[in-house]
Amino acid sequence: MSELCSIESHGDGPLVAIALHDGHDVRPELKPLYALSAEGRLREEDPFTGEWTRVAPHRVVVHRSRFEVDLNRPPETCVYRVPEDAWGLRVWQDPLPDDTAQRSRRLHVDFYATMQDLLGRMAERWDRFVVFDLHSYNHRRGGPKAEPADPELNPEVNLGTGSLDRARWGSVADTFLGVMRRVDVGGRTLDVRENVKFRGGYFSQWVHRTFPESACCLAIEFKKFFMDEWTAAPDRSIVDAIGSALQETASSVLTTLGAQRKGEGA
Repeated sequence: MSELCSIESHGDGPLVAIALHDGHDVRPELKPLYALSAEGRLREEDPFTGEWTRVAPHRVVVHRSRFEVDLNRPPETCVYRVPEDAWGLRVWQDPLPDDTAQRSRRLHVDFYATMQDLLGRMAERWDRFVVFDLHSYNHRRGGPKAEPADPELNPEVNLGTGSLDRARWGSVADTFLGVMRRVDVGGRTLDVRENVKFRGGYFSQWVHRTFPESACCLAIEFKKFFMDEWTAAPDRSIVDAIGSALQETASSVLTTLGAQRKGEGA
């Protein structure tokens, strides 16, 4: 069984990238309890987001599936119990025993204690820092040959800033949006918008609540145009191009953050 997450540093700087839903592993006691197949679970996970965390000097990649514990939901709802918790999917063959669910919830507690320590050290070291909270989302829920969801409501890149203090962090968010809108991905620019599909989940809310003066958490959602969401087969050139685009946004965001800190005498 894999560890809950891995944390790596390869350099120094006030940026950490996190992939909360990259993981696919589940602990052994859960495997015989699932009604939903491994393939069905993978469809709702966020493969390749872990790769993209390499754009930051500090990276956190979660290895356990959101179908064991969803770390982007509050502790009281972090374990899917009924179809309404999970896009209408029947996750379990029978109702999940409470003690089994509680063991999953402990992972949520452990993860957030780890993040409190990691981000607390970032705040002490840098005063201000940025978090890239990386996700992806489905847009062909009707089936592999179905028409994709309405692009007007499903941008290729959605920046969630619902809990962001724009008076304090607006220049950082705007820098991300500006760079991501102009970079070349597969020979074209992307449709990049703010708070259209998502406004950011529990993790970004927790970061802003816990580190209100120090942390700017950008909840970044990529529509799965870079892969077949039904087979999980990637378009490797697009996956890599998104990584390069994120690298460019990371550099520009850090420049903006540095100018902000200098302007305030931090």
